[in-house]
Amino acid sequence: MAISVVLIHVSRYLEIEVLIKLSKLHEITYLNSLFGKYNLMAKIEAKDYERIGDIIVNKIKTIDWVTDIKTLT
Repeated sequence: MAISVVLIHVSRYLEIEVLIKLSKLHEITYLNSLFGKYNLMAKIEAKDYERIGDIIVNKIKTIDWVTDIKTLT
């Protein structure tokens, strides 16, 4: 099993909308708001890092209002 933490920057005042969309992804096992450069933190668990990359590129980065991502593996 692969685990990554993703720090997500969201356009101003739209954190709740993105939080709701992220909460629907079953690979995200933990989701929380942050203060600072990044607004949200998501913990992703998947079978391998290739799948985590797929989730980040095709599911998280495609959400409107997501402007920056930092992935910690």
